[in-house]
Amino acid sequence: MAVIGAGPGGLCAGIELQRAGLDDFVILEKAPSVGGTWWHNRYPGAECDVQSHLYSYTFEPKPDWSRPYAAQAEILRYLEHVADKYQMLPRCRFGVEICSARWDQDRSVWHLQTTADQHLEANIVISAIGMFNDIATPDIPGLEEFAGTRFHTARWPEDHDLTGERVAVIGSAASAVQTIPEIAPLVAHLDVYQRTPQWVLPKADEPFTEQELQRFREDPDAVPAQREKIYAQLEATILFDDAEMLAESEAAGLRNLAQVEDPDLRRRLTPSMRYGCRRPLLSNCYYPAFNRPNVELVDCGIERIETNGIVDGNGRTRPTDTIILATGFETTRFLSSIDVTGRDGLHIRDAWRDGAQAYRGITTAGFPNLFMIYGPNTNNGSLIYMLELEVAYIIRHIRDMIRNDLAWIDVRPEFMDAYNTQLQQDIAGVTVWAADCRGYYRAESGRVVTQLPYNMTMWRQQTSVPDADAYESGRITT
Repeated sequence: MAVIGAGPGGLCAGIELQRAGLDDFVILEKAPSVGGTWWHNRYPGAECDVQSHLYSYTFEPKPDWSRPYAAQAEILRYLEHVADKYQMLPRCRFGVEICSARWDQDRSVWHLQTTADQHLEANIVISAIGMFNDIATPDIPGLEEFAGTRFHTARWPEDHDLTGERVAVIGSAASAVQTIPEIAPLVAHLDVYQRTPQWVLPKADEPFTEQELQRFREDPDAVPAQREKIYAQLEATILFDDAEMLAESEAAGLRNLAQVEDPDLRRRLTPSMRYGCRRPLLSNCYYPAFNRPNVELVDCGIERIETNGIVDGNGRTRPTDTIILATGFETTRFLSSIDVTGRDGLHIRDAWRDGAQAYRGITTAGFPNLFMIYGPNTNNGSLIYMLELEVAYIIRHIRDMIRNDLAWIDVRPEFMDAYNTQLQQDIAGVTVWAADCRGYYRAESGRVVTQLPYNMTMWRQQTSVPDADAYESGRITT
């Protein structure tokens, strides 16, 4: 078996395979170490927007998180600890990037090809590459001709010093909201290019006191109680179906925005969309950054980029030393970022012509023995808990295959279609997602392919239901 990716999903898959006695597997990771998105995203201010006592494995609680919402470095150390404790490092092959996967119907195996032209075979493939795999680069005239420094937040160069530079941040979503307050005090001038104002709510993120940390370490009930408290709070909000909660969230966002002193600037930073239409953001530092004399909001667009600067939508040339692309990821691609060919030559891009879709977000018809973690329409709640549920589902089906001497299983198209029909109906019922606010949720067809319209409890129920009848199969022949 092959697991693609050594981030939170890939590590979880490996640990649970090992626990189940399914020892014949390898974890393939393109980076030089574990961590996935938390290894790649090292930009200043990078942190999680789910509280850490819930954004951690149920089987490996951490009593000494330094604060409610951990930053990137602390999360990465946690994942490194998990990989070491559960002996996943010997299972990992680092620096191995899979570029293609082809199903061999005669032998019931997957042929995997790496970017280094290596060939591997696996009877079962578990994709743990998730949503945040391919970075999104904006199509701006002249971007390639820029003579200064240019990089994406997800590929932050640790050796580049921004001190005293004229810097442009293109984008105003998650990575921008986290990065801007960190770099604003360093740079000579910072232009923030905003296309759409975001809802940015305050964040209850005071570091834990020594007394609190002592209680988490010494009281065996403290961490589980904290986790349950966070779980209940998140469950009450993630379906965006409580009008009072939505109104309270928007009021909190406006109070947070009130920190911007200039009334015209405050107006330009005020969202026109409903809270929840796009990914909710949290920060106590973003809005105060705009009170600095060296920070300027540019919301008139970009006409083009020249060798030494950016020409904005009003025709003004803005001298720039460094461009930072805070433009996110190609979130709707999922597994199609790899060249995947299934039964009868079916390509994943053709199967997903109208947008990525899968049965329970885990299996797609026409691609036997191929499972996905954090696949289409599984984005909601605490992703680490969600992917634990998905891994448990996968393990159950692999065990069934072994018990019944099955060479392959493939979800039946009618089951996948029925599931997705109901799923899209339920998504349509989430009013704030129905608005077109140019977020990352939709494929080009307009289909919402990232979001799950169910809470974590409902997802646990769905992934726990026996559904062997949803799959066709072939037996091992000798």
